[in-house]
Parts: sequence; structure tokens; C-alpha cells
Amino acid sequence: MDRRKFLKTSALGGAAAATTGALAAPAYAQGNRTLTLVTTWGRGLAGVHDAAERVATTITEMSGGSLTIDLKAAGELVGAFEVFDAVTAGQADMYHGADYYFVGQHPGYAFFTAVPFGMTAQELVNWYYFDGGMELHDELGQIFGLKSFLAGNTGAQAGGWFANEISGPEDFNGLKFRMPGLGGKALGKLGASVQNLPGSEVYQALASGAIDGTEWIGPWADEKAGFQEITKTYYAAGFHEPGAGLSLATNREVFDSLSPEHQRIIEIASGECHQWNLAQFLSNNGSALQRLQSSGVKVMEFPDSVWDAFGAASREVLDENMGDDLFKKIHDSAMASMKSSSGWLKQSSTAYVAQRDRVLG
Repeated sequence: MDRRKFLKTSALGGAAAATTGALAAPAYAQGNRTLTLVTTWGRGLAGVHDAAERVATTITEMSGGSLTIDLKAAGELVGAFEVFDAVTAGQADMYHGADYYFVGQHPGYAFFTAVPFGMTAQELVNWYYFDGGMELHDELGQIFGLKSFLAGNTGAQAGGWFANEISGPEDFNGLKFRMPGLGGKALGKLGASVQNLPGSEVYQALASGAIDGTEWIGPWADEKAGFQEITKTYYAAGFHEPGAGLSLATNREVFDSLSPEHQRIIEIASGECHQWNLAQFLSNNGSALQRLQSSGVKVMEFPDSVWDAFGAASREVLDENMGDDLFKKIHDSAMASMKSSSGWLKQSSTAYVAQRDRVLG
């Protein structure tokens, strides 16, 4: 895909002339630099907005203030789903978000957040740092004038909140459900009416009945969002995001204009944020799940028939994109790495945890 053609046809590119006053291109002072970071997260959203703040603060502090990051939450400069276009068009310098929001730009972006039946958080970083994932993220970003790094991870996400229990695949037919990315497209194969809503809009949509259910992240972030106030039916394991990565993407011309030291600071701060954010989510989820259960939430697991339907629909969605050479290249690389990593993990840490639980009770 040609970047100039993309900009010409993008919503923001088409509107740029009309919004120049509101979104003036950043001006750089001599010496010190201030970069504008836009995000897909509403200010205060547990975990995800924390990750954006973490990476922004770390870059500023590591550079001694010579590279200052000015963070704008969703809606403060551009909307949550407009950040990709804003950075590509040069109206903002960086975005922090979940790259699977941008599968409309290229379906390959899903792999840098999560694909259904894809990689766990550990498998994702194995691929990213040692099996070619980072290089493929960069190859994809070159199409759109971006330089991207992983910069956060939620860990395995929950199956979601439902108005009614799910007894079989047929229960998804006509269900209005919030789920982004290729997982959402898989639910669409089961007849669901899939909604792609920014996180800050999900509670109201569920409370009003505009949607019948939603996935968000996991027990801690879900509790903070307050979904337990609306429904008590919660499926803990989901198929769609087994280890969802978040990304920091910088306009490539801006990134290339930075000193090597500042470029390296962005890379290191992103990697540190990934591990910090993963620990944040995983350390909070267990106690949050206990609190949800104490408040009357019924924690459930999908029946095997539903898992089988998820699997068939997910394979269909992935297959539909295999005609794109870059998507296939990313897919094949990710799946090969996942298979290699999981072979050892199953024999080591997975087996150990099962035995630990058996022995200790």
C-alpha cells in the first residue's frame, strides 16, 4: 500500500485542510524537543492509560527532559480511533494504543495486539524480540510512515460480560457484542452483531442495552470499569486475546529526525513499559476476581461446543486474509514462533504449575 495514496483516502487526510487550525503541525524548539502523544485510551482507564503515562514519563525522565512527551488522552486532541491517521498524517507525533484497532488499515496489525487462538504474552515477546516480530512490525510500519514498538500488555483477556448465559454457538446469533480486531470478525461469523467501541464508551453502551455484552480486559480493569454493576454473568477465559500487546508508534520522519540516543530511549522505555504493564495486570487480576465473586458475579467457562465454534470461525477469518502477502508473512512467522515456544513451555512451566497445584493443593 502506498503511503501517499493512504493519506489521500484516509478520513483525517481528507479533512486535514479543514482542521489545520485545530491540529497544527508540532513546532520544535532548538535543542529540546516536545512530542505530542495521542492515545486510544480515555484518561484514567485502568492499566491501558497507565501504560501510556508510564512510557511517556519514562521517555521524559530518561532523556533528562530533553525529549518531553505531552500526552493527550482519547478525545483531548483526536478521538480514540483517529490516532493512527493523526500520527501518519503528521498532526501528532506518536500514538499509544492497541494496534488491532487498525486492521482496517492493514489486517497484519492484529498480530501486534492479538489474534484469536494466538500467542500468550510470553510467546508474543519471544516472537517479537527473537523470531522476527519486531522486524515485521517495522516492515508494516514503513507502509504508513510509522516506527513502532511493543509498549504494554494486558495478559490473557477474559471472555467477557453477558446479559445471559451462553449454552451453545447459536446464542451468538443476533447478539450485540463489543469486540475489536479479528476476534470480533470471528464472532461475526457466528451471527453476532459486532461493535467496535472505544473503552471509555463501553460501560454506557452496556448499561443502556445498546450492546448485549462486552469483552474489555480482565478482572481488575473490568472491576474498575464497573461492569459488575450491570450484569453478573462473566466468562473468565476468552479465545480472542490470549496476550494482548499494546504499541507505541512514532511518525517515522519524526523518529528519524531524533538523535540516536533519543531513538534508543524510546525503544527501551517501550520495552520496559511492556513488562511493567503486564505485571500490573497480572498482579491485580487474582484479587479482583475474588472481589467480583464476593459481589455475586458468576464466573463461568464456555462449553466445548462454543470453543469449537470459536476455533472454526477464527480459522476462517485468518484464511480470508492470507491473500495479502504481508499478512501471510506475518502470520506464518508468528505461528511458527508460537509453535516453537509452546513446545518447551508445555513441557516445563505448564507442567510445573500443574504439579505444584497438585502437590500444594
